[in-house]
Amino acid sequence: MLNVDRRALFLGVAAASLAACAPTATAPGDIKEETGQVDVPGGKVWWMRAAAAGAKKTPLLVLHGGPGTGHNYLLPLKALADERPVVFYDQLGCGKSDAPEDDSLYTIARSVEELAAVRKALDLDKMILYGHSWGSVLAIEYLISKGSAGVEKLILGGAIPSIPMATAGMLRLVDALPDGAGQRLHELEAAGQTASKEYQDLVGLFYKTHLCRTDPWSVDVNASLENLSKSPAYRVMNGPNEFTIVGAIKDWDRTADLGQIELPTLLTTGEYDEITLDCHQTIQKAVKGSELLIFGDCSHLTMNEKPEAYVKALHGFMS
Repeated sequence: MLNVDRRALFLGVAAASLAACAPTATAPGDIKEETGQVDVPGGKVWWMRAAAAGAKKTPLLVLHGGPGTGHNYLLPLKALADERPVVFYDQLGCGKSDAPEDDSLYTIARSVEELAAVRKALDLDKMILYGHSWGSVLAIEYLISKGSAGVEKLILGGAIPSIPMATAGMLRLVDALPDGAGQRLHELEAAGQTASKEYQDLVGLFYKTHLCRTDPWSVDVNASLENLSKSPAYRVMNGPNEFTIVGAIKDWDRTADLGQIELPTLLTTGEYDEITLDCHQTIQKAVKGSELLIFGDCSHLTMNEKPEAYVKALHGFMS
């Protein structure tokens, strides 16, 4: 552990020893699930609450990425339900929720109101808030615009303080792809050949390097990518792929406001995360007392690449 201004920990081979100090996870069969729908601005969204018998600690509310991935890839976090209810929901425009073809609905402001509606409907007066990728944007925007009343702790994974900063970092990673792949990708973009197999293969190389490094990808990861391919939220708010953000969120930047967040905060990232380390360090510097965990040989979907170590790290922070 490095004692700089705030704590930062690189979790490579050391992850096993850290994990050994964390609680033993409840067997999946002991965790019960409850599902339903909530009325939110623009339609209905699906939710699931997972909890083991006797899980009485403060609930964890999980915000997925995309926008538009759905909850699927975050299901490894269900193991945290041994101690507390874990609440997932599919945001409007993806997964099991309504997906209206009304582009005006897919905004950051409406997403914040959606989160507020879900929280109220599910009686989450007290909660821990978890946001991954776009979900970190939503969490930050919610806390800054609505306040942090009742939010006990904050966890942000693949965390974004500014979309322009995140995009710049991803483009650096594209340019660093091996064997001239990044240059070729840009050439195909300039030639308008983004629908070609060659271009899609190069995008796939980026994803295998910086999105999820497991081979093959899990059923849950593939389900989330399938959600993205169908989601009007991803098309309208993000754009055609992870590193081409041209939609409604492209100019979002809260770097100047991060100091307003005064919560115990954990930041998690992978060594090869598509959201580069400078993004996480920007948040860490601004949020007093925040901690940063860097998982070795992982990328953006760290919870899928090293699920046991990831879950146990979160257990330790929340307990």
